Order: sequence, then structure tokens, then C-alpha cells
Amino acid sequence: MRTVRFLLQKEFRQIFRNRAILAMICVMPVIQLAVLPWAADYEVKNVNLAVADHDHSTFSQQLINSITASGYFRLTGYNGSYQEAMHLVESDQADLILEIPAGFERNLVRENQQKLFVAVNAINGTKANLGGAYLAEIIKNYNQRIRTELISKAGEPIHAIEITSSNWFNPLMNYKVYMVPGILAILITMIGGFLSALNIVKEKEVGTIEQINVTPIRKHHFILGKLIPFWVLGNVVFTLGLIVSWVIYGIIPAGNLAVLYAFISVYLVSVLGFGLLVSTFCDTQQQAMFIMFFFMMLFVLLGGLFTSIDSMPEWAKTVTRFNPVRYLIEVMRMVILKGSGMKNILYHLGIVTLFAIGLNSLAVLTYKKTS
Repeated sequence: MRTVRFLLQKEFRQIFRNRAILAMICVMPVIQLAVLPWAADYEVKNVNLAVADHDHSTFSQQLINSITASGYFRLTGYNGSYQEAMHLVESDQADLILEIPAGFERNLVRENQQKLFVAVNAINGTKANLGGAYLAEIIKNYNQRIRTELISKAGEPIHAIEITSSNWFNPLMNYKVYMVPGILAILITMIGGFLSALNIVKEKEVGTIEQINVTPIRKHHFILGKLIPFWVLGNVVFTLGLIVSWVIYGIIPAGNLAVLYAFISVYLVSVLGFGLLVSTFCDTQQQAMFIMFFFMMLFVLLGGLFTSIDSMPEWAKTVTRFNPVRYLIEVMRMVILKGSGMKNILYHLGIVTLFAIGLNSLAVLTYKKTS
């Protein structure tokens, strides 16, 4: 234990002398949590709409007003021909075209039917799908309202189905509430992984690793001395992230904080072990940075932060099972938003524990204690 205590004292001194590490621990989580949830917002609003109105009737004006009043669309062109509206799409001034044919109001009143044409700029697939779906829903609601008015004028009874809905776990359906726990999970992974990966490599570059290698320090003591300081810092970053989430977004964990910290403690051991494993194979900090960046990109993209795992192809779903970030993001959302308890995350905890044991064991075995 004296050996481990000596190594811990050495590591903590090096950490507190390094201003870059302190800035990464204290400043980076605050800035990224304050900025990223606003940028990583998949709510589609202000879709640019061009209307080619050939009818110029009261009904067509009511339809256009219903669309613009929804808050999802911004009218960028009110044209008399489809060609003029298409020109706006080609010049990136419009995302959708709604063509209202001549006789729109007359056909609705006399024949109870009328066709509309919608053209969508599908370069941005997500925006095209959501924008088209929003527009179709607004037109559907408008059509239902018009039919109700016509039926009531005819004196016939109106049969309606009333729907009462309730939004669980995110009552205001705020996308930032969904994103913040995932972004915090990525921050913990990046800080823990990069710092631990660069640590041993830095010892190699400055030559202190050779001085340590000629001492009777055992390999597992050396790895433990490298792991514990960054494990402590990882918990500090997590605590800071929870405070920032509460101050800026008003997010208070619905579940038990002890459950969160228990999982984070095991998860940090796994991600730090991965960083130490990478550092044992690298001779320079540049090599370690490139390797960690490669894996971090895979972890983030296949972790379920931006894309739902259920929407991924089967081969990607299989890959995500070997991605520790996936389990952290799921647990963060389960505990913070849903209030899940320990029994609900036992499966995730078991998988991450296996990662922690396997990666740290490999780090100890692959570390070559040579002078």
C-alpha cells in the first residue's frame, strides 16, 4: 500500500501542476453542457415554405394561415405559379412547395374533395421527412375542421372522438432534457479516456517511465496508481455536470443519486482501463490521441446519443453491444429522467463490470515493465 500511496501522491502532484488538465476538468464540461444541447437539437422548426396559390380564395388563405401559425413553417414565397416556387427551392430559399390548385374552395364545398400537391427538397432527409409529416398533419387537421363546419351548417349531428394525452418523464417534450444526460455521458467518457491514454505515454516521452521501471514497483500497482487519480477526477466532472444541468436546464435526477454514482464508479474503471490499455501500445502522445479519437468517434456515433439504436441496422445493433458508452447513456436517461432504481440497471451494471475487469486486466498484462 505504501507503493500505491507514493504513486498516488506523484500523480496528483502532476495533475495539479498541469493547468491544461485542470482547465479540461473544470471548464470544458461547463462550456460543452451549456452549448451542445442547444446545437444538438433535432426539433425541426422554421421550415421554409413556398406556396403556389392558383385559387386565391378564402379557404386557401385559411389553410396558409393555419400552416404559418403552427410555428413549424416560415412562408418565404407566395407565388402565382409552380415554376416561381421551384426557383426558390433551387436557390435554397424554400424547403417545401405547397401547390393549391384553382377551384380549391369550390371543389371542397360542392364535391367534398380536393387534391393538393406537395414537393419536398429531400437533400436533408430528416428535415424533409419531418417537414412533410408536419405539413400533412396540419392539412389533415384543417380538412377535418372544414368538414366539421360544413356538416354543422347542414344541420347534421357531428360525431367526434376526444383524445386525452399525457407526456411521461418529459412533460414539456423538451429535446434538451433528452440530450443533456447523453452529452454528460460522452463528456465523462472523453475526459476519462483521453487523460488516461495520454498519461503513460507522457511518462515515456519525458523519460520518467524508465526510472519507474527499474524500481521494484509491480505492474498492477503501477496501473492502479494511474487509474485512481483519474477515477476521482471523473467523479468530480460528473458532479460538476449534474450541477450545470440543474442550474442551466433545471434537470434534477428523478432517481437515486447513489445509483448513478455506483454505476459511474464502475463505468469509469472500464473507460480508464481502456485508455491505459491504449497507452501501453503507444510511444508518443500523438499516436495515443489518434487511436483514442478513432474509438471515441465509434463510441459516440454508435452509442445512441444522436441516433436511436432501435433505428440502426442489425449489424450496427450487434456492434453497440460491445460499446460501453451505450450502457452509460441508457442508464443516465433511465435514472435521471425515469427514476429507475438499481434493479432496473443490473444488466447494464453487469456488462460494464465485465468491461472494467477485462480492459484493466489487459492493461496490466500488456504493460511491459522494461528498463
